[in-house]
Amino acid sequence: MNQINNSITLIGRLGQDPRFLTTQSGQSVVNLSLATNDYYRNKEGEKIAATEWHRCVAWGRIAETINAICKKGKQVALRGRLTYSSFEGKDGLRRTIPQIVVSEFTLLGGDQQ
Repeated sequence: MNQINNSITLIGRLGQDPRFLTTQSGQSVVNLSLATNDYYRNKEGEKIAATEWHRCVAWGRIAETINAICKKGKQVALRGRLTYSSFEGKDGLRRTIPQIVVSEFTLLGGDQQ
């Protein structure tokens, strides 16, 4: 049961090409911007899309695979854990951003429609 302690699964589309880097220690890392959509109908019956953006990061072999096969607009499924990254902005204020550390990844196919 420990595996579901901090687990998140998302299906969405990449908002841009993956940003791939190799750290000074030689570790591969890729950053992703993933859009997920939720749909609902407003009072007038119109279908409305609510888009949420998620920052995702993958390390090692998963990062290399994502970099090799993914491009902007591709639909993917990923599983990982939610973490928080903190930094100090130019204005001196401390900010915290949620991000998903990817542990599993599947390319679902299809370009942006």
